[in-house]
Amino acid sequence: MQLTGVATVNDKCGWAFDLDTMTGFSLLVREVVSMTITRQDTDATGPLQGLEDGRSSVRLRAALAVGTTPDPRFVDKLVERCGIEPEFFVRDMLTWALTRHPVSVTLPALLREVRSERAQARSQALHTLSKIGDRRAWPAITRTLLADADDEVARSAWRTAVVLVPEGEEPALAAALATQLGRGEWEVQLSLSRALVALGEVIVPALRAATTACDPCVRAHALATQRLLRDPDTGFAFAIEDAKRVVALGGPAGRDDGTC
Repeated sequence: MQLTGVATVNDKCGWAFDLDTMTGFSLLVREVVSMTITRQDTDATGPLQGLEDGRSSVRLRAALAVGTTPDPRFVDKLVERCGIEPEFFVRDMLTWALTRHPVSVTLPALLREVRSERAQARSQALHTLSKIGDRRAWPAITRTLLADADDEVARSAWRTAVVLVPEGEEPALAAALATQLGRGEWEVQLSLSRALVALGEVIVPALRAATTACDPCVRAHALATQRLLRDPDTGFAFAIEDAKRVVALGGPAGRDDGTC
């Protein structure tokens, strides 16, 4: 029996609902959906705000939280934060968090970042690309990056290039890396030697050519890298010092005609 004056609607199963009940239910659904969306927005903004906290421990926990519960909305902020985060351990956690997100989202953002004017942004983007290991990023590893004026950017580019280099491109990469022999302090030279040695025997021609360079620092670095290739257990400190002695005593030198 239907009450007179109450508008009803029958569903397919024969149930009768008055319009007031349906309207109330609809409003309840909208309220629940609104609360859910608000909660999702809160869940997203909480960790992101933590990434900007003045305390490194809070930023570290925030990066961990973002990586534990990946959300594509986090990616741009993570990439941006990598470029300005002062603490190494937090940057490393930011990179880990990025690797937890879909490559389809992170790759475009990181490829944009390697062209940033900020050196740390370029360096950290390259580092993250090496951890993701997607070779579609290879074209972004340009000679300009491999010879970047900033040592940390160059070191990241060397390591990333070795990870991403396509099959058959190793000799060309070895030749490009060899142009940086003799560069920088001990740590920089160690990074380059490790990158070259990781390429294997394809580096031999480039190293051989470098041992006849005019610059004694280039020659010594090439000799030390040859030593590491032959005997990976040799410490770099010993290898480079021994190579410097060889060069100082008139070992592998410039061109046969005495010119440089």
